[in-house]
Amino acid sequence: MNFIETRGNDGNLPKEVSFSQAILNPSASFGGLYIPKDLPALEDNFLQKHINSAYKELAFDILKKFEIDIEDEAILNALNLYDNFDDKNNPCPVVKVKDDLFVHEQYHGPTRAFKDMALQPFGSILSHLAQKKDENYLILAATSGDTGPAALNTFKNKKNIKIVCLYPDGGTSDVQRLQMVCEDGDNQKIIGIKGNFDDAQNALKNLLASSSFKAELEKENTKLSAANSVNFGRIIFQIIYHFWSYLELLRQNEIKDGEKIYLVVPSGNFGNVLGAYYGQKMGLPIEKLLVASNENNILTEWIKTGIYDIREKELKLTKSPAMDILKSSNIERVIFDLFGSTRTKELFDDLNKNSIFKMSPEETAKLQEFFSATFSDDDFGQKTIKEYLDSGYLMDPHTATCIKAYNELKEKPLKTVIYSTAEWTKFSPTVLNSLNQNSTKYADKDALEEISTKFDANLPKSIKELFSSKINHPLVINKENIEEEIIKFIRKS
Repeated sequence: MNFIETRGNDGNLPKEVSFSQAILNPSASFGGLYIPKDLPALEDNFLQKHINSAYKELAFDILKKFEIDIEDEAILNALNLYDNFDDKNNPCPVVKVKDDLFVHEQYHGPTRAFKDMALQPFGSILSHLAQKKDENYLILAATSGDTGPAALNTFKNKKNIKIVCLYPDGGTSDVQRLQMVCEDGDNQKIIGIKGNFDDAQNALKNLLASSSFKAELEKENTKLSAANSVNFGRIIFQIIYHFWSYLELLRQNEIKDGEKIYLVVPSGNFGNVLGAYYGQKMGLPIEKLLVASNENNILTEWIKTGIYDIREKELKLTKSPAMDILKSSNIERVIFDLFGSTRTKELFDDLNKNSIFKMSPEETAKLQEFFSATFSDDDFGQKTIKEYLDSGYLMDPHTATCIKAYNELKEKPLKTVIYSTAEWTKFSPTVLNSLNQNSTKYADKDALEEISTKFDANLPKSIKELFSSKINHPLVINKENIEEEIIKFIRKS
């Protein structure tokens, strides 16, 4: 299967590339993204065929449907990394919490967040390709909290790979920050920047598109790639677990084959819900995709009005920081799929030039056939965490935003799966404020210990050990100095 570009071709890049080319060099014409030329259609008995499959078997079959140009052995080696999750056969369990409500827990990997589901195998495949081509790659990652630890973990000490991770200083939880700054791999550089996630992501996109930066890397015999969901190597693995949601409901005898369900996804950069959208287009029986946001509700406004307007928006720092995003990369892939490359380029040229684009009423109605959206504030999230623990289920603040969508957006009495994208341990002070119904400022370490003891919650060893680990990457810089710092790292290493 070949890949094409969301904003059309500029005449300088190939009109179509292979999967391996798209993930090694994710920067497309006009600042666009790579997408599959066609999505595979799954056979009618696909779900029944996998009713008894382990996760790795399902993943292998879906990847083969995409006809990616990666050898079977390399794919299987990548998927074997799910053996390092809490349950190798079921790395992302689906747990019933109400008669019609299920939580898909995506945080059972090494860094306790959903990014492990895609980045663990993706890192293995990208490193395999670099070694096969005998090329050296610099992997860039920008994070609002979860991509960074997961990318650093998967690429740590991988051959032919160096990785630089950008994070907003003060814009992540303490646990997320420690997961990054305590890393000790020889091929890693972690940089805090004075700014927010959008600043980090913009810096990443600018570097990916910069010919002068690439020229400097070439002097050091190094090529450039990315670990964010601008890279389709991330997205392809994010399609798979939505099929797992459906299969789990079938296995639990909660639905019948072909019965539609709702999926509720907490969304910032839109990659997780994009994977669900692609799954629906491939034949997964989804009634509608319900998008949950926090007070940075740009996605809610876009889906409800067709207008994406960040002219007077100021990023708010919330208790669900992984969703504190105003420029959501992966809406571009949805817009391309619905309206084509010419219209996608028009809209994103408007956004880049004027910080706003407006879709037509007809285009907005088409978007709303697939998506509904709402948002919640921190008060709602904290009340929800308390309410659900009182009923026996402990969730993090991102998962709590899904409950607003579950309460408000369902139009039919169908079973609903919400996505829990991070373990409570990543945001323990917020969770403890919710459970104790106070506004006390807790240190992460104290909050982790109190929750694990008072509420009998499991505290993974990897999280507990962070607070006695050495900080190896204390650097925090202005965003204007990012390129200089990265070049120094490449030359030094």
